[in-house]
Amino acid sequence: MTDNKAAWIKGVVADNKHLTSNHFSLRIDAPIAPFLAGQYTSLGLPCSEGDQLAELAQPYSILSAPGEQPIEFFFHTTPDGSLSSDLQKLQKGDKIWIQQQPEGSFTLKQVPSANQLWMIGTGTGVAPFLSMLRTPEPWQRFEHVILVYAMRKWQDLGYGELIEQLRREHPEQFHFIPFVSREKVANTIYGHIPACITNGTLERVAGHAMSPQDSQFMLCGNPGMVQDATVALEQKGYSRHSAQARGQITLESYW
Repeated sequence: MTDNKAAWIKGVVADNKHLTSNHFSLRIDAPIAPFLAGQYTSLGLPCSEGDQLAELAQPYSILSAPGEQPIEFFFHTTPDGSLSSDLQKLQKGDKIWIQQQPEGSFTLKQVPSANQLWMIGTGTGVAPFLSMLRTPEPWQRFEHVILVYAMRKWQDLGYGELIEQLRREHPEQFHFIPFVSREKVANTIYGHIPACITNGTLERVAGHAMSPQDSQFMLCGNPGMVQDATVALEQKGYSRHSAQARGQITLESYW
């Protein structure tokens, strides 16, 4: 995903906030190019022996809305990770390299309008959805916006306050359905998204019946979930959307 020839600029860490025991966010001041909600850019650290960009860099979805500064990113804490273990140690004022031009086609621009928009994500794969939900577009184009967010434990919910704010601002349009796979928590679905698509649990809890005419699905997160949920939807008659053929499924693996 990363273009080694892309222009890189220096940013400054504005904040490093540990949201849960397993997740943290970085807010970075950097004059990146304009982007669409849902796009990503790459981050890298300076070399230990100098200020040049270290060889290792990784792409990350942007969580903040277009035009906002600082730019916000959402990370899973992986002590043995190749880059995230170093990113989680950054402090306010530290320098970081950032790719100036964001990329990616996982945006609402690629999704046909419909009655329902189902945003289905796991872990940090919720980041592009939260960026989109902070713009006017989903509220103008869809009657119902349903955020389906899967996590291992309830404590992994990193942006609960933002989600609650969206519920207050759009009480009739916005629906939040949390999945928890490793513990039973009241008002959540215990289990996995693909199985609940297949057996109808997701529709029942949402209170909205899915149909090829009324529903659009965006999937982002764990590649296993994205693949299995796509299969479950295809078995119900939905298809991948493309420039060549209108469908109902738009996806991106983000791990």
